[in-house]
Amino acid sequence: MSIVLKLDMPEGAFSALRKEPSEFAKELRLAAAVKWYEMGIISQEKAAKIAGLTRAEFIFSLGKFGVSPFQYTVEEIKKEISDH
Repeated sequence: MSIVLKLDMPEGAFSALRKEPSEFAKELRLAAAVKWYEMGIISQEKAAKIAGLTRAEFIFSLGKFGVSPFQYTVEEIKKEISDH
């Protein structure tokens, strides 16, 4: 099941971005999913679902946005290793 959202955009936005509305909507979903993942709000699995991608496709897409697929900092990883 899905929910349809209505988003009002100025007509010129699509020509300025050189995108068709459907392509824009797909990219908007991906951008939102990447940002929410980067912020630690959602998991990779949930982000991939929001973006309409497989998890592997989503992980690959993270690189296009300069976002690491890992949600741990170096300090967190070091602490995790030292605790074991």
